[in-house]
Amino acid sequence: MDSTYPAYYNWRHKLAAYALKFTAWAVLFFLILPILVIIPLSFNAEPFFSFTPGMLQLNPEAYSLKWYAAIFHSHNWLMAIRNSFFIGICATIIATTLGTVAAVGLASDTMPFRRTITALLLSPMIVPLIIVAAGMFFFYTRFNLVGTFTGIVIAHAALGVPFVIITVTATLSGFDRSLYQAGLSLGASPFKVFCDVVIPLIRPGVISGALFAFVTSFDEIVLVLFLAGPEQGTIPRQMFAGLREQINPTILAVATLLIIVSILFLATLEFLRRRSEQVRKGADTE
Repeated sequence: MDSTYPAYYNWRHKLAAYALKFTAWAVLFFLILPILVIIPLSFNAEPFFSFTPGMLQLNPEAYSLKWYAAIFHSHNWLMAIRNSFFIGICATIIATTLGTVAAVGLASDTMPFRRTITALLLSPMIVPLIIVAAGMFFFYTRFNLVGTFTGIVIAHAALGVPFVIITVTATLSGFDRSLYQAGLSLGASPFKVFCDVVIPLIRPGVISGALFAFVTSFDEIVLVLFLAGPEQGTIPRQMFAGLREQINPTILAVATLLIIVSILFLATLEFLRRRSEQVRKGADTE
């Protein structure tokens, strides 16, 4: 007896379930395959974007780590890596702070125009990036922010705020507000209750939002193309320039490293999600 499906499933239900699984795996394979092909090509000993006969024959001499070494011997790539981390970290700090405060305020029942404010804060996720970039470019020219780190950090922080609001708001849905009232009744200031009671309980959502904000900034290129100068180049912009000007497998090596970083982020998010579920289940059983 097949224990995978409920006992009331007939052959039509099982056939539909198998068809759904096959379709899901086919779509996943279609989406993942182009990414997986990049990884072996990044070890190509020849400066080609295709599999050489030696690689297909699994000849060890056809594989090399020289494109990975080239990353750390290139001034442009090192500058791009440094800029991406600097802009991403600064934008994440700003977006996490503003997004968390906004989410806590929007979670209050006494907040006026809550739906309108929420829609405005989430609008950077809806408006096409090319429109946001063009608008920021003309706005920044009035304040001489084009071609500066400050301008890019502010722009990336604006993109990251919606992700923080969404994740923190989801965490606040299971928050017991009587704890906040209890802290105030004991004489603590609202700021102290926020730091000592609210923040520890919503920490998984805050960290998840910060990770999303960092990844958004790390992967963003449209705003950088509009707003960055020669000294503010990031990894995506360097990859874009490399594809146009000088194609070599160094781009594939960088892409492979970014895939590894993305996998680490996804694993961290999954860990935080399970941790948040455990905290919520523990609170429900008390």
